[in-house]
Amino acid sequence: MTSDTMSDTKDPYVGRDYGRHDHVITPDLVRAYSEAVDDFNPIYTGASPFGGPVAPALLFHSEVYSFREHPKAQPSWYLPNLYGNLHARQEWDLFRPMMVGEAIHTRSFIADRYIKRGRDYVVNEVLFFDAEDRVAARQRTHQSFLRETTNEGTVIDKSREKSSERRFEVDISGAIEELSPVRKEITLDMCWKFSGPHRNYHNDKEFAQKLGFPDIVVQGMMSTCFLSEMLTNRFGGGWIAGGKMSVNLVNIVWQSDRLVCRGFVREIVPEGERQRAHLDVWVEKDDGTRVTIGTASALV
Repeated sequence: MTSDTMSDTKDPYVGRDYGRHDHVITPDLVRAYSEAVDDFNPIYTGASPFGGPVAPALLFHSEVYSFREHPKAQPSWYLPNLYGNLHARQEWDLFRPMMVGEAIHTRSFIADRYIKRGRDYVVNEVLFFDAEDRVAARQRTHQSFLRETTNEGTVIDKSREKSSERRFEVDISGAIEELSPVRKEITLDMCWKFSGPHRNYHNDKEFAQKLGFPDIVVQGMMSTCFLSEMLTNRFGGGWIAGGKMSVNLVNIVWQSDRLVCRGFVREIVPEGERQRAHLDVWVEKDDGTRVTIGTASALV
């Protein structure tokens, strides 16, 4: 991480830069991703629309959280009050495929700050570049923090999602295609593989309780990866290089929840020499509680 020469403050002000990371996309990295989310699409290890093995679109799903002073520290761009903090919204723009064996680098900065319903939101944007400095992808993560807290009691319990205020509907009238759903059951092993290797509220119940939650809070990025699997299954290269996603994380996924990812194509419109499919997408629990909801699009 590089130091910011504009100010000595630790406040994540809009425009603050958190430096660069360099990566090589190895088969082991791809294998670890596949095992964490149970997504073994053959294009990750064999032939793909781009020739050889291509990385999963969201291989670096948690790159935004890797900008920290040391592995066990909170991300450097977080606000000090961690009690009850939640991942609230996620955006992805996928511009170019990232191939297995390729070197890439990333850069993180604060793109926005805002206040909403008693929470302070910090928006961190990560740009992904290939070896020729072409932008391969963009990730925008909205993380919310309580503005006031006593660090006591439960911030959100499991009954909240049952209230009528937490029910989110999708109007699918007029949809022209339903995507094949993707079903997942969240195991503790998945939580450790996805959110490890250190203890945190995404893989350890005791840790979660210390931050105001009754049980393990499954990392919000996991549901976006499930949606990416569904979109890859349907659109292949048109999702991996050309896909967009913007979703709200509206209810908490708890460890042991069973989920279904769904998507409906609303329209297909021209885009240059190709076409773009626009979709409503969401992730819901067995009882119909929607946990992640928003829109996506892919080239066809």
